[in-house]
Amino acid sequence: MTTPTQSSDIQLTGWLSYLPLKLQPFAVIARLDRPIGWWLLLLPGWWVIILFAADNAALLSTLIYFLIGAVTLRASGCVINDMWDRDIDQKVARTSNRPLANGTLSLTSAFVFLGLLALIGLMILLQLPVSAWLTGVASLPLIILYPLAKRFTGWPQFVLGLTYSWGIFLGASCFVPILEMPAIWLLYIGTVFWVIGYDTIYAVQDMADDQDIGVRSSALSLGKNLHLGVFCFYAFASTFWAIGLFLSLGLGIWLIGWTAAILHLVWQLRKLDVTMPDRARSLFISNRDCGLFLAAGLLLERFI
Repeated sequence: MTTPTQSSDIQLTGWLSYLPLKLQPFAVIARLDRPIGWWLLLLPGWWVIILFAADNAALLSTLIYFLIGAVTLRASGCVINDMWDRDIDQKVARTSNRPLANGTLSLTSAFVFLGLLALIGLMILLQLPVSAWLTGVASLPLIILYPLAKRFTGWPQFVLGLTYSWGIFLGASCFVPILEMPAIWLLYIGTVFWVIGYDTIYAVQDMADDQDIGVRSSALSLGKNLHLGVFCFYAFASTFWAIGLFLSLGLGIWLIGWTAAILHLVWQLRKLDVTMPDRARSLFISNRDCGLFLAAGLLLERFI
């Protein structure tokens, strides 16, 4: 690969630098060096698995399946995103060195790699109940269409929210009838707001470039009201999570994890500054901790 520019989000350091040169573009396009993407995809599924798993054996096996599936699905989504956006990526400093944008990976190779990832994802899905198969397949249109949303709406983060929250449905469908449980839908809605909030923070990094080339984002749509908007998204997320968990568990020790997660979101809001793109990235990444706090509270509720 070509030498990354200082502003590029591609840095061939750490374990990436030890891979054979032919494999590096595949690792980069799958974002294997940046686990935050699959963490954020994984955690909603983990929440409901912890909540509804019938026994500890089912809990452990399903958590592992979802871990492998999240890494694979996130990689697939990144490949699809870079296929759609390869022309746009060339015009944005942060993304200009991505493999399809700079020509170090061909479109044909990306298609083959995507097929391999899809096969792995299918193998994982087949380990789950049939109800989960249907739920998983139902998410495919969202996965494919999200990269196009930024071309047609000022709120592509809403589509991402629908997509990245799907783990709520998928995880729950392994154990309970999701259509009959309002709590699951409340947890899904809350997670959608959480994703919109943290991805609005992420979009702060590219506001100047996006405005110049006509790419849309919630950060640009909110403008001077960005801070208030993120506050509202996080407030709705917190409220829907609380109601959904209360309907499922009543009052309990899960509130410790929920409270820690909410305090973390408040900390993000206090640190958010649209004039500091580097800080926006670190705040976005910190949402893994928010999700882990909530997961820890649910684990305490289950085992104590």
